[in-house]
Amino acid sequence: MNHPERKAMIIGATGLVGGHLVQSLLEHPAYSEVRILVRRKLHLEHPKLKQYVVNWGELELQSHLFEGIDDLYCCLGTTIKKAGSQDKFREVDYDYPVRAAVLAKQHGVEQMLVISSMGANAGSRVFYSRTKGEMEDALTNVGFRTLHIFRPSLILGERGEKRPGEQFAAQIMTFLDRWMKGRLDKYRAIHALTIAQAMRNIAIVQTRGNHIYSNEVIHALGVQDAAS
Repeated sequence: MNHPERKAMIIGATGLVGGHLVQSLLEHPAYSEVRILVRRKLHLEHPKLKQYVVNWGELELQSHLFEGIDDLYCCLGTTIKKAGSQDKFREVDYDYPVRAAVLAKQHGVEQMLVISSMGANAGSRVFYSRTKGEMEDALTNVGFRTLHIFRPSLILGERGEKRPGEQFAAQIMTFLDRWMKGRLDKYRAIHALTIAQAMRNIAIVQTRGNHIYSNEVIHALGVQDAAS
């Protein structure tokens, strides 16, 4: 299959899923350019890659970076422990994605793909789930032609940072994976690469409307090959 060449922007490119997504888009013939917004440049060079160092607190001053983009990918995410407070967590997981989305829409971007979380719900009593749900609602109201929301379970992969709690949970989930079928399938841990490939594969299809993908659907989408 021949794909028209597209231009992508990734925010959260230095994270676990974001790192895989950068490589996946660079290797795919559908994309002629991949822009990433980072605090510090990656030690990565590629003819398709363009890196821009930004101050997230003043993102509006660099809104021109969104010009000419077809697909906005958001892989931003942190933990309350790493962020240091609930306010800082909300800044990364809600404020930054929504501000980027608004700027992207203003510059004609028609499709956004974002990683949320299983259990995201704006009405939840759990702060984490509530923040993710509020982020989803805000992005829906931006008015993209197409919005894809991915709700994975526990994400597996080698992180540059140590998260002991997640590492222990990942070991347990990996051990239990063979038995997590049927009703338990939605709770299976999922590898970051699978999520990245699912995002890329669904972006290339270019459907319209708002779509939410559960963990088991992401598993299925991530093993499909949309490279040909």
